[in-house]
Amino acid sequence: QVQLVESGGGLVQPGGSLRLSCATSGFTFSRYAMRWYRQAPGKERELIAGITSTGVSTNYADFVQGRFTISRDIVKKAVYLQMNSLKPDDTAVYYCYARGAEQFLTKEYWGQGTQVTVSS
Repeated sequence: QVQLVESGGGLVQPGGSLRLSCATSGFTFSRYAMRWYRQAPGKERELIAGITSTGVSTNYADFVQGRFTISRDIVKKAVYLQMNSLKPDDTAVYYCYARGAEQFLTKEYWGQGTQVTVSS
């Protein structure tokens, strides 16, 4: 059974930091690219950051560039999102996403999300 379980969300003041974690199981983690998305109330889900299966390459949305860092631990089968200099506009539900191939078929998986609220 595939599972992606996010954790680390919560309430933080503007300018603060949070580290989100996504623990995975049930698929070959090392073969999957990983991404973080977020969705604010009334808005579409948007891509924040991605990391390749090897962890060599990362990419970021312009609005988080320089503030957020994505990383992965192949041994722990987890992906992380370090978020610094948080702003109220960063308030959203944050989702972990996996995309890869198993037996020549593309597979995609989502986590259930974790709430991040940036407010004073």
